[in-house]
Amino acid sequence: MKRMKKGQGVAWIIALLAALLLLGYLAVDVISGTFAKDDGNKLKLGLDLAGGVSITYEAVGETPTEEQMQDTITKIKSRIENDLASDTTTTEASVYPVGDDRITVEIPGVTDANAMLEQLGTPGTIYFIAQTDASGNPNYQPNSMTGAYELTKDIDTLIADGSVVIQGSQVTDASATYQKDQTTGNSQPVVSISLNDEGTKSFAEATTKAASAGETIGIYYDGQFVSVPRVNEAITTGQAVINGMTDYEEAEKLASYIRIGGLDIELQELQSEVVGASLGGDALKTSLMAAGIGLLIVMVFMIIVYWGPGVAAALALAIYTGLMIFILWAFDVTLTLPGIAGIILSIGMAVDANAIIFSRIREENASGKSVAASIDIGFKKAMSAIVDGNVTTLIAAAVLGIFGSGTVKGFAITLAIGVLLSMFTALIITRLLIYAFYAVGLRDVKWYGKAKERKTVNFISKRGVFFIASLAVISVGLIGMSMNSAKGNKALNFSLEFMGGTATTVQFDKEYTLEEADEQIVPYVAEITGDNNIQTQVVDGSNQIIFKTRSLELSEREALNETMETNFGVKEENIQSTNIGSSISKEMRSESIVAVLIAVFCMLIYIWFRFKDIRFATSAIIALVHDVLVVLALYAVARISVGSAFIACMLTVVGYSVNDTIVIFDRIRENMKSLRNNSPEEVKELANESVTQTLSRTLSTSFTTVVMVLMLLILGVTSIKEFALPLLVGMTCGTYSSICIATELWYVFKVRFAGKKK
Repeated sequence: MKRMKKGQGVAWIIALLAALLLLGYLAVDVISGTFAKDDGNKLKLGLDLAGGVSITYEAVGETPTEEQMQDTITKIKSRIENDLASDTTTTEASVYPVGDDRITVEIPGVTDANAMLEQLGTPGTIYFIAQTDASGNPNYQPNSMTGAYELTKDIDTLIADGSVVIQGSQVTDASATYQKDQTTGNSQPVVSISLNDEGTKSFAEATTKAASAGETIGIYYDGQFVSVPRVNEAITTGQAVINGMTDYEEAEKLASYIRIGGLDIELQELQSEVVGASLGGDALKTSLMAAGIGLLIVMVFMIIVYWGPGVAAALALAIYTGLMIFILWAFDVTLTLPGIAGIILSIGMAVDANAIIFSRIREENASGKSVAASIDIGFKKAMSAIVDGNVTTLIAAAVLGIFGSGTVKGFAITLAIGVLLSMFTALIITRLLIYAFYAVGLRDVKWYGKAKERKTVNFISKRGVFFIASLAVISVGLIGMSMNSAKGNKALNFSLEFMGGTATTVQFDKEYTLEEADEQIVPYVAEITGDNNIQTQVVDGSNQIIFKTRSLELSEREALNETMETNFGVKEENIQSTNIGSSISKEMRSESIVAVLIAVFCMLIYIWFRFKDIRFATSAIIALVHDVLVVLALYAVARISVGSAFIACMLTVVGYSVNDTIVIFDRIRENMKSLRNNSPEEVKELANESVTQTLSRTLSTSFTTVVMVLMLLILGVTSIKEFALPLLVGMTCGTYSSICIATELWYVFKVRFAGKKK
């Protein structure tokens, strides 16, 4: 960067402070608006933090099979994520079975159940109906008064006589798009549909007949015709286009009808209600308080440790926080507990980038260079580690966002935003501030510090101890899971989000707030279930409270009813218990696993490409797996509830572990230029020296990240603490594995497979 003059430095400092004040004002306004009752500026919160709309559908006709239920759930989930995301800006909707023939949809951040019902539509069946039957009699015709098309027979008759060409289940996809008009050359909105093999055959026969007779094929959904397009030619490929739309919105609406009408079973609305947050009303308040205190401690720590540059880092971190809140608010991103995890990880990466830069500047100062030269070289040398660490995490976020769903996608969105912001603030804002400080007179080396000469720590010689200790901890977890399974319990303490459970709706004689319910009623429920994993939801505008617990036996349900009557005067007829399925479906679990595996593979390829040595990539991935297994051991031994927070925790540990390891590997790569003969002793010395050189930065970053999580553990509500504890262990383990596992593995691979780089 070109050296600043004093006036430029002053101008930049004033400009950045003004930006910070503006962002601070907006942040305070948004955060205060989030807790206010009005419709002012506020963050969009997920169902776990703010509640939303709960809609329950019931299957029409015979009880559907389990396969039909699961397929329908998957399609509804896809409908919400793909079709409603632009309006609800959410990837965190929950869709799960209730009993044998009901499905509940919970959509966060929505307070108008009727509006959401209208937007989502009734998941029924869609029919493509020929204009005339085999005898030439009309199947539908326009009403003489309204002009709207009406059936001349009922649906069952039309199906029986073969007039229903195809049904929604035979449509594999439908989407709104633009197509060029061959006559005018203008682009017009159309609906493009794709059919399966059975639908292709039936549609080919029907369109051949309709085209020759100049007839239409009506699209009938939810008791009315939504489109009656004329067939211009036979369609035999299974790909059709419906034109004649007045605008793109009409095409999008028709495509949406066709998709939602392709469900395996027909559903009707049973009930809809606005429910409260599942984590409790204090969860967000305590999380924000913990984050604020944690950020303050981190800023003070950076100033104490790094002096002048620490002030720049503190200001940059404050700007980062303001920008994050601004983006969440401006783009209406739904914030959930997994999203908070993504933000915590990105804050750690923002601090880490600054720590790398400042450590480099101190090293250059210690070598005798001028402060100006040290700043230039420090930023230059830090660039590769910062870019590689952030790009690796960004690749993971992108893959998780593309292939994941629900919790995974929500985590990926906030993580990607955070990573981009952390790079911007570290490489742009911090850089501007440090050059501005230098320009206004902070030129003495005492403001920047010098790296102290440290005795090289022989980590490599202790590799056997590290490996055995890690294997012992992982073995304890595996043994614990085996023992739990042998006792008839699940290997892990899966929550109702994974296993399903019982939803008990209680009609009290007065209205309770969520906080009052958690304090006064939940302890009685927990005493019956013997489990603190209870989700409480207050139904807005009523005295009803829903308690979601593990599956209850008949005796436990009776005991719960008796407890409610004894302690709260609730009669048995005012208590309803229903079995509910898991909100994290098999498909979502499979998608999450596939997304993580693809992300890890992509990170492996990137590290291999950047470091031009498969041994670096392999060591980093093994260390990553090590961290995941250690956290898994904690879940197994401590029997911590495994729910959606578990997925977020594991993803955070993966991102943190790789980023931490890359910084050390970057230093090894740099120092390898001095290797002469690649002897085991020389490689060992290089590895030990590289870890020692980066040790202060590693510990500083670990401290600042751990502080953020520790504040959540200390100040958070119970559900937040169950999330923070394994996250704390995972991040601490990530630091340990970078120093004591990844580097040692690289050394072993380097010595045993010398010269083999591919």
